[in-house]
Amino acid sequence: MTRKKKTRSLADKVQIRTGRRKDYKQWRHDNPDQVTSSTRYTQKKRQQRKLQAARKLARQAQGQEIDIHPDRRNDGEGRD
Repeated sequence: MTRKKKTRSLADKVQIRTGRRKDYKQWRHDNPDQVTSSTRYTQKKRQQRKLQAARKLARQAQGQEIDIHPDRRNDGEGRD
């Protein structure tokens, strides 16, 4: 007897009609309005995005200012 491989895929855990993966994929394709993420997952992702944005702003604030093109004084001059 063979063991079933552990998976993190939702498609393997859901039993719809025959319980086969392609049936679940087809059902998801046919019913997009019924397929939603859990509220816990969406809240977690929203919190992660907020933290990521806060960290990015903190990194930008503590970074040093640099002159990108210090030798160019006027825009438009020297271009052909």
